[in-house]
Amino acid sequence: MHNHQSSSHQTVAIGGLKGAFLASSAILLAEAFGGLAAHSLALLADAGHMLTDVFALGLAWFAASQALRPADERRTYGYQRIGILAALFNAAALLGIAVFIAFEAYMRFQTTETVNGTLMLGVAALALLVNVTVAWHLSRSGPINLNLRGALIHVLGDVAASAAVIVAAAAIAISGIYQLDAIAGLVVAVLICFGAWQVIGEALRILMEATPSDINVAEMVRQILHVPGIQDVHDLHVWSLSSEMRVLSCHVLVEDQRTSDTAATLGRIKQLLRERFGVTHSTIEVECQGCEIDNAFCSQFDEHQPQPAETLGS
Repeated sequence: MHNHQSSSHQTVAIGGLKGAFLASSAILLAEAFGGLAAHSLALLADAGHMLTDVFALGLAWFAASQALRPADERRTYGYQRIGILAALFNAAALLGIAVFIAFEAYMRFQTTETVNGTLMLGVAALALLVNVTVAWHLSRSGPINLNLRGALIHVLGDVAASAAVIVAAAAIAISGIYQLDAIAGLVVAVLICFGAWQVIGEALRILMEATPSDINVAEMVRQILHVPGIQDVHDLHVWSLSSEMRVLSCHVLVEDQRTSDTAATLGRIKQLLRERFGVTHSTIEVECQGCEIDNAFCSQFDEHQPQPAETLGS
């Protein structure tokens, strides 16, 4: 059931990413020609941002399509990590374009160049309308995984950038202060960096197989120990394959019981992990003897009154 729902959400997300890609391509052309005609750095900067977005959205579209491919004997977990790699690459590209925009803004401060504020305002208003529409459709494309989140941050950055350009264009048309165009370009660069840094942090956390930030491992161990028949939990590892798939492996020490009772106990543990912690894939090894005391993830409990250790987990 989980796989079926995930595939349905991915299909909807693919449609949203495709529409965003086509709409962003159209805005890219409008801003590029408009920026050249109006001599506006802010519009050209946003067009450069849009160029990165078009590539990023295309890559996200491709990654979402690849994630639907079934697992095989060479990739037993499927292609879940493609979306994470795409998000990381997109964020790195965003940082690069932000540095370029900041440099161009600095150069503009050194010289005075006439800017057509009216044309700049018209193109930016059109870009804002399209970007808001694209962001709305992406936000309704199902659960926001990291790949889709990276694409959405691109588009939301465009929304904020277009708004900044509109403010600058209106101010230029009224006051004739052309340096406001360079200031708007710097605002765009800061917005890009902020969103990109968040995506990079989360992508690296997943690639390093760190424990998901919202999971308290000590609490997870306590909850497992509350399952009837469980005496100890050790060698526990929990990580993410993607923003939608969490994986866990651990060893549990069980009471001496029938195989059918052990199977029921494991079922209760997996249900607990799925419902309380969002772990959709767990591998649990059953043991009937205590673990080695030099195991960093093992804790020896009093056999009559087991108590969880606060430092368990990884």
